[in-house]
Amino acid sequence: MGLLRNDHEKRPRALWRLIFQYALYQYAATVLLGGLSFVWLAVSEGTSLVEDGSVALLAASPAFRAISYAASLVAVVASVWFAGRFFDRRPFSGFGLGLDRAWWLDLCFGLALGALLMGGIFLVELAAGWVTVSGTFEVIGRERSFALAILAPLVAFVCVGFYEELLFRGYQLKNLAEGLNSPGVGPRGAILLAWVISSFLFGLLHLHNPNATVISTINIAFAGLLLGVGYILTGRLAISIGLHITWNFSQGNVFGFPVSGIEPIGATFISIEQEGPPLFTGGAFGPEAGLLDIAAILVGSLLIWLWVRARSGKATLETSIAYPPPGVPGAARENPPDKSTPGTGK
Repeated sequence: MGLLRNDHEKRPRALWRLIFQYALYQYAATVLLGGLSFVWLAVSEGTSLVEDGSVALLAASPAFRAISYAASLVAVVASVWFAGRFFDRRPFSGFGLGLDRAWWLDLCFGLALGALLMGGIFLVELAAGWVTVSGTFEVIGRERSFALAILAPLVAFVCVGFYEELLFRGYQLKNLAEGLNSPGVGPRGAILLAWVISSFLFGLLHLHNPNATVISTINIAFAGLLLGVGYILTGRLAISIGLHITWNFSQGNVFGFPVSGIEPIGATFISIEQEGPPLFTGGAFGPEAGLLDIAAILVGSLLIWLWVRARSGKATLETSIAYPPPGVPGAARENPPDKSTPGTGK
């Protein structure tokens, strides 16, 4: 077998697939975001956006933030589709996006779980006196209706939840698992290693966020583990996407916390004043840098396991994640996965 190409599977090795897809995503995102910024500033010429300092206000604009996240979503989807089509030799649905009835049920569970976990963090802090509610239905920034102001962050977090899960779990975790699946490791060991590695990379992605610390980076990596639980147990991204969307939206725009160090934009259902020990609350970075975050991760992981067990009768690793797609030579290697649909735990 060559260094660049897996001759048995007749496709590039997993490492090169990962590098190519990420480079393609970064290139597409840079082009799209650069073009959007240029158009946005051109349209805003002569307005207060330009007069007051376009660069700073552009980044703070809720509408532009939502549009930029939508552009990132397009970049991720395009790069994953292209890499899957020409390098992985896998259909787009093969990245955890088989949209059947089970997928949509899992999505609803994930949406409910994200709101539940963040609501639990808020209630604990409220009961401990670490947060004080200072207002409700607050619009942030320029005067506008609450309904319009809340729309931009909602769109933004839907986009973030979809594209980060498709990137880190659907593409990276899956390719890592395929690349690590060797006789000495096995499919289950490969999935667990890929789960940890992709979560570590997810934590590093947030290292340069405002108010980030070593502790916040570690906690975000643990959050990556939580987001990956549903995927490695079902082979579907539905739970991960739903959880990611409402975890972020509830954190920032329902309860008024910073989201990964970034202050809420648009509007919040509840406005708060944060106090309490940063060790537990996360301080300026938000709950994701505190011990309450770790507690929520443990509870969330257990609830996902119980959900999958209740739905399928058992909750074990979905070993098909660690194998090439049907039609690729080598898909039926030693100890091949059962010919069951993803989500059975087989």
